[in-house]
Amino acid sequence: MSKLVTIYGGSGFVGRYIARRMAKEGWRVRVAVRRPNDAIFVRPYGVVGQVEPVLCNIRNEESVRAVMNGADAVVNCVGILAESGKNHFDTVQAEGAERVARLAAAEGVAHLVQISAIGADPDSASEYARTKAEGEAGVLEHFPNAVILRPSIVFGPEDQFFNRFAALSRLGPILPVVGADTRFQPVYVDDVAKAAVLGATGKAAPGIYELGGPDMNTFRELMGQMLSVIRRRKLVLNLPFPIAGLMARGMELGQTLSLGLVKAQITRDQVANLRNDNVVGDGVKTFADLGITPLSLEAVLPDYLWRFRPSGQYAAIKESARNLRAR
Repeated sequence: MSKLVTIYGGSGFVGRYIARRMAKEGWRVRVAVRRPNDAIFVRPYGVVGQVEPVLCNIRNEESVRAVMNGADAVVNCVGILAESGKNHFDTVQAEGAERVARLAAAEGVAHLVQISAIGADPDSASEYARTKAEGEAGVLEHFPNAVILRPSIVFGPEDQFFNRFAALSRLGPILPVVGADTRFQPVYVDDVAKAAVLGATGKAAPGIYELGGPDMNTFRELMGQMLSVIRRRKLVLNLPFPIAGLMARGMELGQTLSLGLVKAQITRDQVANLRNDNVVGDGVKTFADLGITPLSLEAVLPDYLWRFRPSGQYAAIKESARNLRAR
């Protein structure tokens, strides 16, 4: 019988790519999510019955244990960028990660992969970064042979980074950003999935890996590259951190007063996180230690951002026509 992997958050942005690759490796894949009916799209990743979404809430002990039963490997992709309802940073990213590792050790799971983030720091001013570090500590306490992956900003067709700002660029002549000089090292989502598969199948040595792509750019430079791909000219306006903090406070208040109907576009915690560079550190394990050569931004962005061009899929045809007329 083929081996079984349980992927917590397996229908999310990163999780779905890991699920697809594990299925291609011949594993049975159990995709543990809060809303299985919304995760039906993962089933075609394998043959009939190979990939199945199952109900699980990472905040619930018995729920986590039940979907882990019989698993040979576990991958935890669950994380949040902003708190909402009962999903708080500490309960999801710290307690949830610790719970998965503790139960995995008790159940005799062979391999555990934890998806964390570059910038995880127990002393960070950002609760997101702080609870990521607490989650890592909880994982290593119970499962010292775990593989912990710390990606920088993850990009790909379903991302909430380039897609979000590309959509904003259609609204006016100015594209506002917070932390324009903060550096990032964007990493392609499927490269992260490759690393996770190596960890889940026991082909990667235990430890913490920081994952960054070949491009290291400031926020402003990334927006310039994105605007070039979508053929739009905009003024990238940097919002000073104090002003961004005040705006975030107002947006959070609006979200609270609307009972969550109006989502804050940015939070104070995100502003705090944007003060720090998000790049691979010195003397750490990286893609090179996994034998993976990460893809660049220019190799991927045009494949999914073309829809934000003024002429959409017809942009290349119109450009060719203009060149013909010029001749």
